[in-house]
Amino acid sequence: MKTIRIRTFTLLCFFFILSLPWIFYIAAHFFETNTLSFANSQSQNEALRRHLAETTTLIESNTAKWMDSDWQNQLHNQLRKAKMDAVILSASGQEIYQSNPEGRSAFASTERFSILEDGQLLGKIVIYLPETHMVQLISMFIGLLLAFFIIGYEMRRFLLKPLERMSLAARQIAAGDWDVRLPVSRITEIAEVRDGFEVMVKGLQTSNQKQVELEEERRFVIAAVAHDLRTPLFALRGYLDGLEQGIAQSPEKITKYLAVCKEKSAQLDRLVEDLFTFTKMEYLETKLNNKSVDLTFVFRKSIDSLSPLARQKHISISSHFTDDCIISGDTHLLERAMNNLLDNAVRHTPAGGEIVVQCYKDSSKVNFTIRDTGPGFSSEELQRVFEPLYRGEISRNRLTGGSGLGLTISQKIIRRHGGELAADNHSEGGALLTGWIPVNGSD
Repeated sequence: MKTIRIRTFTLLCFFFILSLPWIFYIAAHFFETNTLSFANSQSQNEALRRHLAETTTLIESNTAKWMDSDWQNQLHNQLRKAKMDAVILSASGQEIYQSNPEGRSAFASTERFSILEDGQLLGKIVIYLPETHMVQLISMFIGLLLAFFIIGYEMRRFLLKPLERMSLAARQIAAGDWDVRLPVSRITEIAEVRDGFEVMVKGLQTSNQKQVELEEERRFVIAAVAHDLRTPLFALRGYLDGLEQGIAQSPEKITKYLAVCKEKSAQLDRLVEDLFTFTKMEYLETKLNNKSVDLTFVFRKSIDSLSPLARQKHISISSHFTDDCIISGDTHLLERAMNNLLDNAVRHTPAGGEIVVQCYKDSSKVNFTIRDTGPGFSSEELQRVFEPLYRGEISRNRLTGGSGLGLTISQKIIRRHGGELAADNHSEGGALLTGWIPVNGSD
């Protein structure tokens, strides 16, 4: 829909107000004179002045004949010819002659004279001149009123009504009604405000939807964490009660109880740490502490920290790195992400398996892959592997399933750096995690 600027609309309104009265004036002149020419107006005025002078001379020069009927008939013919009326009054104000007893138009102009002779007042004359341009002036006034009415109607249609409807829409949105229809206007400025208002409404809808989703996710996380915390806490409390009550009397049993307690406390520590990191990445939106980071150094550090666990399961970890994997990012968060990815690979790789880590630069980004020789992902797991607190095992066994936040945290950290992380299965078997991070980083 084509729109016009409000200043253009204002100029058109002003032009219309000036034009319509003149159109009415010209139309009235045409209907009265059957011509659009205004050249006869001057000659008509000259003829009127000539007839007025002749009529005045006729009355002044024949004061003795004012009562003569023949003279009155002569005067009457003269007045009809000039399209005028006259009234002759005596010195005392009594009416001597009246050319139009039935009355005259209230809009007719008059000329008044006093007839004096030898210093004495003989009478008074009132001459009613014909109405000149009166119809045109009335038509012009009507046209002006009509122009104001039309402009007022159009201003309400194009300006006031859209603004009133937008005000109503704002109140509906404030009341929680998002299904509002914003008004359409042919005025450019109002259309731009309407478009901006629509963008704002969509933004509020998106924000509200995100808030609802975050609230649902928050409740789910709280419920799931409460469930996951209860199991190790229950076990820890049971073994501590056993130690307190003296059930474990032999040194071997005491050592076993303490090892279990240490394991459960480590599980609790990992779960709390994962939950804390997930909360920071999801809700707090912390600012990245960007600096130059060698991603190969981050991988080597993570491999070194997981090597003891890998040796226990007789898993070999091989790496293939280039020397140009330098990016801009947060070292601490990147170490956490890579630790989670490698820890997931070690936990799901069977004894005697192998993990292959690659990192190389490709144009303006650094790519990395982590492949293991485990069972890989099922079709359901590929769709949900990055969901918070999702673990593939139905039993949710923490010995193999972890906290369910590791891959989620890693993906969020990599996305915060402007990159992406994806999960798939390798063609030769096992899980394959592929990702990339831009060299210049993000945030």
